[in-house]
Amino acid sequence: MGQRSINQPMTHQRIIGLTGGIATGKSTVSRYLQEAHQIPVLDADVYARQAVEVGSPVLGAIVARYGAAMLETDGSLNRGRLGEVVFNDAQEKAWLEQQIHPVVRQCFQSAMADLADAPIVAQAIPLLFEAGLTDQVTEIWVVACIHDQQRQRLMERNGLTVAQAESRIASQMPLAEKIALADRVLDNSGDLETLFRQVDQALEQGG
Repeated sequence: MGQRSINQPMTHQRIIGLTGGIATGKSTVSRYLQEAHQIPVLDADVYARQAVEVGSPVLGAIVARYGAAMLETDGSLNRGRLGEVVFNDAQEKAWLEQQIHPVVRQCFQSAMADLADAPIVAQAIPLLFEAGLTDQVTEIWVVACIHDQQRQRLMERNGLTVAQAESRIASQMPLAEKIALADRVLDNSGDLETLFRQVDQALEQGG
């Protein structure tokens, strides 16, 4: 399990690439790493939001491609409207990711420069494989759960229909493929205590 890149960082620092499927529990693990273990967690979703802030080149490119209908009245991005476009069109999703991923990578590089002395850093990256960011981590943890749980959690979290939830799940790299490439699989099909125990073990046993 786990296919390490030849471009893997040459460092004694543990850099955990935390990923999984949508709504499988990545944020729960991130919070636990921060609160229980005081491990810094860098979040790709935060950087992706920064990439499309008002006045950013990426937001300008989105408006140029899809029109001003993608904006809220205050000029910010209407994420729901954009989501309806990209989650139902693989070509448009790929285009959007090509705009955002380079910005996200740069944000990670800047943040890691400030954490050079931290023995362990986690990078929470939902699209770790899809964005080609495996070269910036030293080990990969995949948070997984059974499909029915994933769909239900996504529906409850985002207020989606079954069809909308399935569309978002299907738009991602299959979870089984991510599991096959993982160094650690954290099974979030049970209770939180069981999940957190797996995180503790993964930290103790090393990458």
